[in-house]
Amino acid sequence: MPALKLLYLPPPVTEQWDWQLDAACRDADASLFFHPDNERGAAREERTASAKKVCARCPVREKCLQYAVESGERHGVWGGLTEEERTPLRRVRRILHRS
Repeated sequence: MPALKLLYLPPPVTEQWDWQLDAACRDADASLFFHPDNERGAAREERTASAKKVCARCPVREKCLQYAVESGERHGVWGGLTEEERTPLRRVRRILHRS
């Protein structure tokens, strides 16, 4: 009977995450993509611009953005967009999935 449980194991998810191996940000400091508490103004704009420069040269940028929107990632720069820039995309996705 225990052998039957093997039929119901979830599929491997490696393929879902392999894109991260090619990400331009892989060796970058993660703090570049996530703002610290109370960061505002020019400091935040400069950090965000630097993060977006990394994203601009990334071969998996679209996959990254797709992940962020589909998973509801609410923090950081993903796929070249900030959390605020991804909000409309999340709304559209919710509307489309209701239909």
